[in-house]
Amino acid sequence: MNIQMRPVGTIVNTITAKPAQTFKWGDVVSEIHINPELAEGLECIEEFSHLNIIWSPHQSQPEGMTLLVYPRGQKEFGKIGVFASRSPFRPNPIAKTLVRLLEHKGNVLKVKGLDTINGTPVLDIKPFIMDYDSDKEAITAPWIKPV
Repeated sequence: MNIQMRPVGTIVNTITAKPAQTFKWGDVVSEIHINPELAEGLECIEEFSHLNIIWSPHQSQPEGMTLLVYPRGQKEFGKIGVFASRSPFRPNPIAKTLVRLLEHKGNVLKVKGLDTINGTPVLDIKPFIMDYDSDKEAITAPWIKPV
């Protein structure tokens, strides 16, 4: 089966290359420019404080993909499976980031905390809904550290 997607928009920000692993993305403000013909799909989006942005790590080369990775580059934990990681080198180049919505004007969303570089294609946007997107009983791996 061959699945094809087309971007719904593009990221515009001042980050032009992947920064160091220690870079703090939380304060980065980006604009998401939605394709004009899809702008109507943003109606009422400002009623949400947070959005899930689904995007393509388009500059992560498929030849860099491996099934075992060091979690967040932390070699002391040993290698884990790529599906237990957030590595951008994946069988399918897709990623998701939860961001704060700052502003909506026309076909442009201003968001905070999006960990992408300028020109990144956006594949989809979904509102963060507490009942769907979080679970009080969720457990994370011991190598997860707050970013």
